[in-house]
Parts: sequence; C-alpha cells; structure tokens
Amino acid sequence: MSRCATTGWSTNDRSCRRSGRSGLRRLPPRQLSDETMISADQARQLALALPDAVEQDHHGRPSFRVTGKIFATLWDETHMNVMLDEPGILTAIHSDPIVCSEFWWGKRLGALHVNLNRAEQALLGELLADAWERKAPKRLLSGKTRQKDPAG
Repeated sequence: MSRCATTGWSTNDRSCRRSGRSGLRRLPPRQLSDETMISADQARQLALALPDAVEQDHHGRPSFRVTGKIFATLWDETHMNVMLDEPGILTAIHSDPIVCSEFWWGKRLGALHVNLNRAEQALLGELLADAWERKAPKRLLSGKTRQKDPAG
C-alpha cells in the first residue's frame, strides 16, 4: 500500500481508485465563473440522477436517499453535505480545500460540506456517486452506470 508523502494517507483508498487517479493530487487555484457555480437545483438534479435516488425531508432540509439511507443533504442554497467515509472526506478536503470542508455532527466527522458556489459539476457528481455507492444495496451497485436522465 502506498502513502501520500504529504499526509501519510493511503493513496489506495476508494476515492482515489474510483476516479482512476493513482494518488492524491493538489488542484490548481480556481477562478470563479458561471461554470464553477452550481445552483441548488443543479445539485438536486445530480443527486436524483443516481439510480433509485429519492428526495425526502430531513429536519426541514432536503435529503437524498437510496433505499432509505441518506447519502447527501442540501444544507442551504449554497452548500451540500455529502456523506462520505472519513478517508473520503479527508481526501476531498486535501484535494480541494476551497470547495470542501469538514462537517462535524457532535464529536463525529459526519460529512463533507461542499460549497456549491465554488464547486464544479463534475466534482460534485463524483462525490455524490461515491456517497451513493456507500449507501446503495449490492443489487444496485452492478447497475450504477445506468443513471437516470436528470431532465425527466
């Protein structure tokens, strides 16, 4: 198992393997543009495009679930919480600290807090797919490449 020279984290974790990266990477500074800003509706469409994903209220906030298990919540109009495991959260923050931050639930690192005003759709889509994969039942995992059409 290889380790990142900067953090000591495993470079073989699922978030690195899933995207095909051989290890952690530091992204160049972003220039804000319309392409890097995601609306709450666009974030909702990305989450609901995943197989069997549904939207349901969670304490007054929209949550996105697969078979009843929450994989993301729309915290407010400009932030989405994505329920990754701790290594996935730390990897995302290390890769893109301007977009991603920790979201603590009590003493537990509960989610990745994504700033939609600075995130690109491809990044949010990958994070949501990783979170969905953690919560989806095995019967759905084999067919996850067949995403729903977000337009309808």
